[in-house]
Amino acid sequence: MTRGTQRPVVAVVGPTGTGKSDLGIAIAQRVGGEIVNADALQFYRGMDIGTAKLPPEERGGVPHHLLDILDLHEEASVAAFQTRARTVIAEIEERGNVPVLVGGSGLYVRAVLDHIEFPGTDPQLRARVEAELHEHGHARMLQRLAEVDPESAATVKDDRRLVRAIEVHRLTGRPFTSFMPERRYVRPTVQIGLAMERDVLNERVARRVDTMLERGWLDEVRTLAARGLRESPTAGKALGYPQLLAVLDGTSTFERARDETVTATRRFVKRQRTWFRADPRVHWLRADDPAGPSALPERAMDVVRAQYDGGDD
Repeated sequence: MTRGTQRPVVAVVGPTGTGKSDLGIAIAQRVGGEIVNADALQFYRGMDIGTAKLPPEERGGVPHHLLDILDLHEEASVAAFQTRARTVIAEIEERGNVPVLVGGSGLYVRAVLDHIEFPGTDPQLRARVEAELHEHGHARMLQRLAEVDPESAATVKDDRRLVRAIEVHRLTGRPFTSFMPERRYVRPTVQIGLAMERDVLNERVARRVDTMLERGWLDEVRTLAARGLRESPTAGKALGYPQLLAVLDGTSTFERARDETVTATRRFVKRQRTWFRADPRVHWLRADDPAGPSALPERAMDVVRAQYDGGDD
């Protein structure tokens, strides 16, 4: 199943609620693989029920990596994840196993798989640019950006992106657009996407939220709130968590929080579908395969075998 001496990376992607975790485990069991998590919210310790993080006893004996690696006060970084995930993948390959990347956080997936370079950041420089923006205004700063990076200047829509584009140019001497990602794998890869009819997935999302609530999601949020969830720059904004914090604060009801979480998750699913559908390299399979649950892993393995027994990169 390999081409040359390099083992392939298998990526299981797609919208929330389609069964990526289960398929990833099934593939890993068949190819001698190890799971690399690419769901940004599953990085956080204690965020288990609301992120659908599989407990150890449900991981099929397959090693899982990059779960529970951040505390609530830490901010998830795509650039840091890229470095860490690629290191883990290299270690898996050194053991002679197959890395199986699983997740629905689109940019995090691409950061691992594709040639993407992330420019650094400089908080002091950014603060100076923000001060200039406050003093001179958007139009004047946009003109300054246009003088050194006209392509970025033509596309920035808000002050945040304007500041970032100027920061990157001053920091690197390169236009911000030079860091745009390419759809070009850094190593042999096959991406398997899980698709489901919109109405079916919408109903599954509602059942998923109800199941999480039945399993004690509100109690999980109560525990996390005592550890600083409200102040968290990333974790506190995760789907469902702000809604349940509002219940604890007495500004919302349990029923309203449930409905708002279902609606927000469906919107997120729509964005995920758009993101992954834009990548022509993804091999799409029906998550609700009419031949039954046992057929899906075998269809996925057919895709893997076809590509790595002489397919395309």
